[in-house]
Amino acid sequence: MDVEDYEPVSTLKVSQHSLTRARFPFIDVHNHQWIMPVQDLDKLVADMDSLNMGVMVNLSGFRGKILEWSLDNVNQNYPNRFVIFLNINFENLDDKGWPEDALNMLDEAVKQGAKGLKVYKSLGLTDKDNDGNRIAVDDPRLDPIWAKCGELGIPVLIHSGEPSSFWDPKDKYNERWLELKQEPGRYRPADKFPPFEQIISEQHHVFRKHPKTKFIDAHLGWFGNDLERLGKLFDELPNVYTELGAVLAELGRQPRFARAWMIRYQDRIMFGKDTYKKEEYYTYFRVLETADEYFDYYRKRHAHWKMYGLELPDSVLRKIYYQNALKIIPGIDTSLFRSTTAQLVEHY
Repeated sequence: MDVEDYEPVSTLKVSQHSLTRARFPFIDVHNHQWIMPVQDLDKLVADMDSLNMGVMVNLSGFRGKILEWSLDNVNQNYPNRFVIFLNINFENLDDKGWPEDALNMLDEAVKQGAKGLKVYKSLGLTDKDNDGNRIAVDDPRLDPIWAKCGELGIPVLIHSGEPSSFWDPKDKYNERWLELKQEPGRYRPADKFPPFEQIISEQHHVFRKHPKTKFIDAHLGWFGNDLERLGKLFDELPNVYTELGAVLAELGRQPRFARAWMIRYQDRIMFGKDTYKKEEYYTYFRVLETADEYFDYYRKRHAHWKMYGLELPDSVLRKIYYQNALKIIPGIDTSLFRSTTAQLVEHY
C-alpha cells in the first residue's frame, strides 16, 4: 500500500453537520459549462435549486457564434439564472486589426448580454506572440483590453499562474507531491516556464495600471496559503476582488486565521467553485457555515489534510454568497436575493 491507497477512517468523535444546501441563495462566480450552446439546462437548474444557487456564472462563453448561441440558449430558457463571460484570444495581439477587432468584439459581446471577461492561465504561461515569445500578463499591447473593460463597466476575472508548489522540487517536502504525481503535466520546471513570482508580479502590475477596471483575482490569487499577502494587495488596490474556486482547502486548514481574515475583507470575496459537481458544493457550505472539526475535503490530491469550519457570521455569508457579486457583476436579477429570510434552511 502507498499513500494513494491509504484512506484511514478517523476514530475522532465530534459533532457533524453535513450540509447539502447553502444557508442563503448564492452566486457561483466561477464555473465552466463548455457545452452551454447546446446544453439542456433543465437538469442543471434543478441541481442549482437544490443547492440554493441563484445564479451561475459561466466563464467559458468563448466568443463569436459560440457566445451568441450560449446567450440564446440562456435567454430562451432561464434568462435570470445564468451569466456568461466571454473569452479573447490574446495570441492575436500581433495580427492586423489588433486591438480594434478585439475592442469591437468586447463592445458587441456586451450588447448581446455578456457580463464580463474571463482570462485563462495560458496568458503568462503558454500564450505566445507571432515571434514565438511568451506574452506577459502585463504586456502593454493588452492595455487597451483592460481599459475597455473598465469603460464598459464589466469585471475581468483573471487566472494567472498556479499554486506556487507546482514550481518547487517534486520531492518529499512538496505538499502538492501527490497532485504532481497524478497530474505530471501540472509541474512547472524552470527551463520551460517563468517563475511563479514573475507571473504574479505581472498580474499585479496590470491591477495597478488600470485602477478604473475591476479585477476578480481567481483562486484567492493563489495566495490561499498566504492570506496576509493577499490582504496587503487588497489594502493597496481597491479595484481587486477574489473568489474561492478550487481553493477552499486552503481556508479549511487554517480556520481561526481564515475566519478573521474573511471577516476583515468581507467586501472583497465572492463564492466560486470552478469545476461543476453537485456533491462537492456540500463541503463549501460546511467549511463556510459550520464549526465542524476534522472532516474530509472532497479531493485528496488537493488536500491530504482535514477541514475545519469557519462558522462565518450571517452578515459575512450574505456578502460572500451573493451581495458582493451583485455589486461587481452588472445585470444580475436582484429579485432572486431580496427575501433571504425565506431561504434559510434547517442546519442544526
